[in-house]
Amino acid sequence: MKIMYPEIINSVLQHPLVSRIRRNHALEHATLHVLGQKFPRTSMAGHSDMGGFWIIGDVHTDDLWAAVTEAQQRLNAGESHLAVHPNCGTNLATAGMLATIAGLSGMAGSGPRFRDKLERLPFSVALATLALVVSRPVGYLLQAQVTTCAELDVLQVTKIRVTRRGWLRAHRVATKG
Repeated sequence: MKIMYPEIINSVLQHPLVSRIRRNHALEHATLHVLGQKFPRTSMAGHSDMGGFWIIGDVHTDDLWAAVTEAQQRLNAGESHLAVHPNCGTNLATAGMLATIAGLSGMAGSGPRFRDKLERLPFSVALATLALVVSRPVGYLLQAQVTTCAELDVLQVTKIRVTRRGWLRAHRVATKG
């Protein structure tokens, strides 16, 4: 489902800096999908920015290169579903915001006494729970339409460098384009 945005939102999403972050975010997710298929018991995380993305976890650099290459090829071949990841922070932020708004809405209009608020609590919890259920598809939609862009265009990986902080291994995947 493609959303038609007002022109101002479209121009923000297409701005070169925002577009670059969205494409890096898509490639990060696709890379995590590929790595997750090859190493299902390995815990990993990612973080994207304008210059590329980080993959945090116990992954060898050669395996990461192969996964990034495969992810890029698959996105370019039209597998846009790889740009959306179930553990993305977009999903968590969406769930938190919707549940907070719903919970506060449930308390709106309650009286000034503590007892008034306590009586409204089950309704507020029900609204927050409903918001959490709704947040899952909304989070996926936001990822697909706003926080990622599966059309990589000329995005290229320029280098991958590994760093270690104690037991933690992280790879910086640098991009251009």
